[in-house]
Amino acid sequence: MKFFKSKNSLPEAERTRMEALRQKIRVYKANGHRVPSLKMVKTEEQIEGIRKSAAINTAVLDFVAGNIHEGMSTEEINMLVHDYTVAHGAIPAPLNFEGFPKSVCTSINEEVCHGIPAPDIVLKSGDIVNVDVSTILNGYYSDASRMFMIGKVRPEVQKLVKVAKECLELGLKAARPWGFLGDIGAAVQEHAEKNGYSVVQEFGGHGVGLQFHEDPFVSHTGRKGTGLLLVPGMVFTIEPMINMGDRKIYIDADNDWTVLTEDGLPSAQWEYTVLITEEGAEVITG
Repeated sequence: MKFFKSKNSLPEAERTRMEALRQKIRVYKANGHRVPSLKMVKTEEQIEGIRKSAAINTAVLDFVAGNIHEGMSTEEINMLVHDYTVAHGAIPAPLNFEGFPKSVCTSINEEVCHGIPAPDIVLKSGDIVNVDVSTILNGYYSDASRMFMIGKVRPEVQKLVKVAKECLELGLKAARPWGFLGDIGAAVQEHAEKNGYSVVQEFGGHGVGLQFHEDPFVSHTGRKGTGLLLVPGMVFTIEPMINMGDRKIYIDADNDWTVLTEDGLPSAQWEYTVLITEEGAEVITG
């Protein structure tokens, strides 16, 4: 699959749309702003393919939501995700991606992201777990995650999960056409820090659609009016990782994948794949 169709291979309406975007982007560039390559702007055909992938991705997360429970192993979650995805004609994107051994990431409590499912990791009352699902359908990628609270979760941890979701929604609200990536990061960072939490900076959102991870990198810290220009047709994830304590993290040396908080305090994350439209930002999967 080509990353971006040449100008001459697009339908006339698409060529007209792209040329209008090109002209407007040039104005921003002339005024000193960082601007995206048109390779970051998806065509209508590509957006439709991503939507179909996203529909399965959302259905997988809904299926997990209906089945996750105390006493369940994270390997059981992995099998739910794998079997549902394959049964619907799609591929779990994490499986064998750069050596990742499972079809989903399951990150519990102080695990920030990239938790690896295993039969001996069993959900217990009081746990919070992020289930991160990514799907490939006909070569198109989608990506989203949700937090789940298991049994009786302490109020202060419930608040962390709630505020992390609020950070995501505020980041989404800040994602506007002809705005900037820094607007998203500023909104997330302000709300997290207002509540006494910190934001992981080493990991962030990313472009998605034709590959698992594409440009741009979407930081969840930043300043309004800075960073890359947001253009209609861009597709990327917003996925703030919010720590109860310090933002410092480390990668588990035993598996070289799982990211944990250095102070051992819990972390929470929610993720959407979003499309920048002429009117705002549309959640494609979440």
